[in-house]
Amino acid sequence: MIGKALKYMRKKNNLKQDHIAKILKVKSNTVSQYETNNRQPTFDVIQKIADECGFSIYFVDNKDGEKFTLKDLKRKDV
Repeated sequence: MIGKALKYMRKKNNLKQDHIAKILKVKSNTVSQYETNNRQPTFDVIQKIADECGFSIYFVDNKDGEKFTLKDLKRKDV
């Protein structure tokens, strides 16, 4: 499922897999495997792709609707 989101973000920004591969310092084949769900990216990889494509990753508390990003967290919250 995450592969579809990664591909969507990349294509929305007219980026090639080679470009994302250079950012991640991996082979373009690896990016292809992420997008086809043949390889599972780490959260850090997902975050880097989202950042490069101008997307934010939000966490939403389904109970009260609170929304936050990793940047919102401070060390004291952990």
